[in-house]
Amino acid sequence: MRALAEFIMRGRMQAIVVVAGCAALPMLFWLSAAAGSLVLLRRGLNDALGVLVWAVLPALVWWYFGDPRTLLVLLGSFGLALLLRNQSSWSRVMLCSVGLGLLYAWALGMVFGEPIAALATELQKVLPDMLSDAYQQLSVDEQARLGALLAPVLTGLLAGLLQITTLLSLMLGRYWQALLYNPGGFGLEFRSLRFSALPAMVLLMGMLLGPSLGVQVAMLAPLCSVPLVFAGIALVHGLVAKNRMSRFWLVGLYVTLVLFMQLIYPLLAVVAIVDSLFDFRGRASRDDDAGPANGEG
Repeated sequence: MRALAEFIMRGRMQAIVVVAGCAALPMLFWLSAAAGSLVLLRRGLNDALGVLVWAVLPALVWWYFGDPRTLLVLLGSFGLALLLRNQSSWSRVMLCSVGLGLLYAWALGMVFGEPIAALATELQKVLPDMLSDAYQQLSVDEQARLGALLAPVLTGLLAGLLQITTLLSLMLGRYWQALLYNPGGFGLEFRSLRFSALPAMVLLMGMLLGPSLGVQVAMLAPLCSVPLVFAGIALVHGLVAKNRMSRFWLVGLYVTLVLFMQLIYPLLAVVAIVDSLFDFRGRASRDDDAGPANGEG
């Protein structure tokens, strides 16, 4: 990864080759977004614009052929990278990713509205078998409302996946920047990610009350969960680093997250909410040797 980052930052032509080539290849748009984010984070918008436009061109071609994901993730990553460069606040980046997820949901609904509706219809047919007695205890109106929520929630889940991809691409770009110019800086930044009580409660309300506020607002539930889960992961990283614990705990976290997603994912969100109230990491002194991840502090 370091060799690729060094190649990207070697010159404008090398950066264009990576961002344009990865954007043109199937399933590598995340790497193009990370490379473009690295250039933008290090060089700024004016210097990076001549590189980023070459990533957008193949993304527009993908959209023309019916796949908007490449363009959405690229533009989303670049926008959040610009915000991170200007404000150096991961909590604000995470909060803004919710709005970005809403834009993703709108675009996905425009392009994939019919397939999502068809999938929701098929899911509605199997709901009685999936929920068993619980479904039978619902009234006719409640069953109809549950069926109406399927399409927005599915759209929100797809948008949430793109939201996660966007954030991971940005993190990879920020990690590359720290690796080249200030090793250890990204770890310090990420481990300090924490929401104060008010934003955490707003995200919680979006998760819990979204489906009850309206059919279209239901897509807020998966989108609001993403920042909290990242904050929960950052908390675990912070506690492991502060207490000088073995990396085995981090490996275990990611293994269980993959194997038991339905259990660990909401648990991380809950832990992040509790941390916003009690601050488990405390006011630990910062490592003066690391500094900001951009290497310019």
